Amino acid sequence: MESLWMDFANSMWRDWKSGGPSVDRLEQPQWRQSFTTKLQYAVNEADQEELERARLLRDRLLRYAGNLAAGELLEGSDIEYLNKVMAGGPVVRRLMADGPALRRVLEPAGSGWGQVLADVAADFAGMLSEQDISRIRCCDNPDCRWVFYDDTRSRTKRYCDDKLCGNLMKVRRHRARRKAEAHKEKNS
Repeated sequence: MESLWMDFANSMWRDWKSGGPSVDRLEQPQWRQSFTTKLQYAVNEADQEELERARLLRDRLLRYAGNLAAGELLEGSDIEYLNKVMAGGPVVRRLMADGPALRRVLEPAGSGWGQVLADVAADFAGMLSEQDISRIRCCDNPDCRWVFYDDTRSRTKRYCDDKLCGNLMKVRRHRARRKAEAHKEKNS
């Protein structure tokens, strides 16, 4: 399950293979452009204040996801913060004809970074109110910690990607066992 808020939260890229340096994709203009293009917004380049607000939201979303994955709930101050961010991007409600049917749509009233952050926060709020929050996970690879939604029937998914992080951790466990066995035989 891909979502706007998860894409945004995972903008802090970590070297999942070796624990090398992290890359803050929010600092990359091309990443910001790609992200806002997904929203179909023509947003001006972010200034330092907007980038700081974006980093703060991202860091809080990562903390919230970690707390949810640990079975904790959001606190009142967390909900107040999300409401404040969402208030920075008002919407206009419209009734639209969709063939013979009618549907209600919410159109953004703005197109700046306040609107982008409000939409990210609103996506997170939608997940909190409409999805099973016990399925939010952080990858068990300590070098990754990517946020994902466990949509498996068994609810046992531990890694953001079984073929990447899952396989890497399986190889690490296997090598650690072999090393321990070799050390045990050497000392016997």
